[in-house]
Amino acid sequence: MNNIVTVNPSYDSKLTSALFGLERLRYMEVRGSTPPWLFFDLKEIMHVLESIASARIEGNRTSLVSAAKDAVENGHPTDSEPLEEIRNIRNGIKFIEEHISPDTRITLSMIRELHKAAVKGLKEDGSKTPGRFRTEEVVINNSQHIPPLHNEVQGLMQELVDYINEPSESQFDIIKTAIAHHRFTAIHPFDNGNGRTARLLTYAMLARQRFVDEDGMRILNPSSVFCIDRQDYYNKLAGADKGSKKGLEDWCLYVAEGIGNEVSRVMKLLDKSYAVENLITPAIEQAHKDGYINDEERQILIVAMAEDIFQAQDVRHIFGKTPSDAVQTSRVLSGMKEKGLIMVHPKYQKKYVIKFANKYLIKGVLDQMNKNGLLPIANEPYPGY
Repeated sequence: MNNIVTVNPSYDSKLTSALFGLERLRYMEVRGSTPPWLFFDLKEIMHVLESIASARIEGNRTSLVSAAKDAVENGHPTDSEPLEEIRNIRNGIKFIEEHISPDTRITLSMIRELHKAAVKGLKEDGSKTPGRFRTEEVVINNSQHIPPLHNEVQGLMQELVDYINEPSESQFDIIKTAIAHHRFTAIHPFDNGNGRTARLLTYAMLARQRFVDEDGMRILNPSSVFCIDRQDYYNKLAGADKGSKKGLEDWCLYVAEGIGNEVSRVMKLLDKSYAVENLITPAIEQAHKDGYINDEERQILIVAMAEDIFQAQDVRHIFGKTPSDAVQTSRVLSGMKEKGLIMVHPKYQKKYVIKFANKYLIKGVLDQMNKNGLLPIANEPYPGY
């Protein structure tokens, strides 16, 4: 038995309605018309954007484009701490996806590992003791909440993981996730990086609850729930800090609706006609206009989108019918592979599929995501280029 206060919403409350909706979404078969290789490109970009959003709650002002380009350009190292912070969050996501399943127990050691991942290599916004609970008192900026004394942290964190792991009805999973996130931030167990670690812990709990499936076609990201309006995030946390039924229920509703909105975003990406019309084709046209791709590459990418899987003969007409034109076709396709605009199909060596998580198309993709309301940051001006 623990002392963590939870909520039991009434049958006709907005929270109960939101929870019922999420139960339907959780067990819905997530498949769509978007080809898997295309969806995983979109997924990669979504992960990058969510990582940026999580870092921005902590005050990181890195532009969307700088961070996204850094992520897709083969992981080249940089001495930029803001970009390092974003990569840390992405590595935390990968750690969770590799180690968390519905049967996995959340442990204190796992939480410490998430903290280590979040603050690794950071000097300005890192931790003096990565992976270790704080040994001194702390304050939370812009908050009236006073965290517990440092010598209480170990016991309170053990109580929290016991609460997370204790059996409960599945319809209360989201309430448990919301309460655990709030409780973690209230304890503030580390000297720094608590918000980033809390959002990674939230993702780990959602993975346990089957909101992320084994083949990756069902995705949720740890900061998507909290980043659309960071002031609203702080306000809702402050309301829950009071411990009132209304404050806690409002917080749980905030989390439930955030998860529902994220599922809706992902479902749009699973619709090929939506993705092609609203994201990919405009991104190709913008890259051509800006000089990132030439006219031949543009035409090949348009064919690639129409065919899903294509081969040299499908684009041969772009160059002509002579033997030298065939050589030119092969040369251009080889160059596009090197640039990361296309890749060889995983099952067919002489066939190709489009890729757009690359430095040539990423600008247009981000522009279109912003235009279509798919970016996880909505309360700040779009930084542009």
